[in-house]
Amino acid sequence: MWRISARTLHKVLACAVAMSTVIALASCGAATDESSDDSNGNANISFMLDWTPNTNHIGLYVAQRLGYYSAEHVKVDILPTAQAGAETSVENGVADIGFTTLSNVAAFNTQGSSLKFVFDLTQKPVARWCALASRTDIKTPKDLDGKTFVSFGSAEQTAVVRQMIRYAGGTGNIETATAGTNTFDTLTSGKGDFGGFYATWENVESELNGPALHCFVASDWGVPGNPDQLGFAVKRSWLVKKGNAQALQRFLNATMKGYDYALAHPDKAASMLVSGAKEANLSSKLAHKSMEEIASKGYWTTSTGSTSLPGTVNMAQAQDYLDFQYKAGTYKDAKGKVGSDAPQASDLATNAYATKAAAVAEQ
Repeated sequence: MWRISARTLHKVLACAVAMSTVIALASCGAATDESSDDSNGNANISFMLDWTPNTNHIGLYVAQRLGYYSAEHVKVDILPTAQAGAETSVENGVADIGFTTLSNVAAFNTQGSSLKFVFDLTQKPVARWCALASRTDIKTPKDLDGKTFVSFGSAEQTAVVRQMIRYAGGTGNIETATAGTNTFDTLTSGKGDFGGFYATWENVESELNGPALHCFVASDWGVPGNPDQLGFAVKRSWLVKKGNAQALQRFLNATMKGYDYALAHPDKAASMLVSGAKEANLSSKLAHKSMEEIASKGYWTTSTGSTSLPGTVNMAQAQDYLDFQYKAGTYKDAKGKVGSDAPQASDLATNAYATKAAAVAEQ
């Protein structure tokens, strides 16, 4: 899984998130298989974040602030991530919708879950594999051979790193170290040599506050497809219950409009994120610079400069990456066995809801 830390957030939020999760779940209750409409006909949706609030989630905070959810007759509770993760929380009915990745959906479904990926935020790779710029001995991924990779124990991440190293001419042999409070601290302490970061958050933080990083993009070094399809997933059985498909559509109509607004008005949207997620104590400077990076580089769109999200999964790119991870042995069932076939993107994901939401946003 892509569990990547940001040093300005995690130290402050470790206890706050745990407490706020308990409070939020106690106040709103667990999600149910059937949608719950209030007396005004509003659909109630609970959404669980994958990590501490950041610009990946900005569309939700904008949609709340500007009344887009109210216009669609949806009431949304944004839940802080639980220790078990958004995927498990959705599978167990604690949340209706969760922020995740398509590859995580593949991994969880292989283990027996039944999740469906319904919205893809990122259209271009956002993950970066970085060493401190002061490490002049690391010039290409080949130089990562024999080094210590700071990770959260993800087989998916390890497969990506090994492929990059081999593509660059190395053997792919690495040591691993568990990330501590955050990856920056682990690297600067000398307990690890390189780690994973997001271009739209930690890399921006590095540019603002240091230390400087030297980074590689997996797709430049032999990893096929788009590893970083981040978005929303629901439980299949929840989706087919009466009213839930319509509730999801209305939720996505408003949320995609929120993301579109963020692309068109990055500064205003960043301010809405900071004020809307007060518990995160976000750096305003970081949030604004991150949103500027996203808008200028077109990470969420298929063309730089566009202010309209497609929200859809590129199935061909997704399948290329799923096939790669399958061959690496990443997707194992509950008994630790790799299945006879690779997970299929067309089964794991649907573009129907995002396509309709994009059409609504254009009106």
